[in-house]
Amino acid sequence: MPDYMLLLYRPETGDDERREHDRWAELPLWAELTESLRQAGLLVAHGPLHPVAAATTVRVRDGEAELTDGPFATTKEVLAGYYVLRCADLDEALRHAARMPTARHGSVEVRPIVDPARLTAIGEGRA
Repeated sequence: MPDYMLLLYRPETGDDERREHDRWAELPLWAELTESLRQAGLLVAHGPLHPVAAATTVRVRDGEAELTDGPFATTKEVLAGYYVLRCADLDEALRHAARMPTARHGSVEVRPIVDPARLTAIGEGRA
């Protein structure tokens, strides 16, 4: 079964107390969702991310590493966390993405993860 990464985006907000309260209120939903995915044998990994202020972007130009504080791009939504699920197909991954509380006020991007064995086969001319 293939793996899918679900990238969880939420609107960029300041320290708005109401939004912070709403996020804390969703914790039981997240716990229930995560446990159901674990029990179904679909959960590979998951985790929240620190705020974008904690990000560092690395670029190598002319052999020199350039470090920039902050994210790669400025957007209206920020990457807040991720799930990696092992699903039968994309349709199953999309059904679970729609269950994410973040989908109600932000977005969930679903991407298939390339199987490392396939990359090895391509590199060895077997694909």
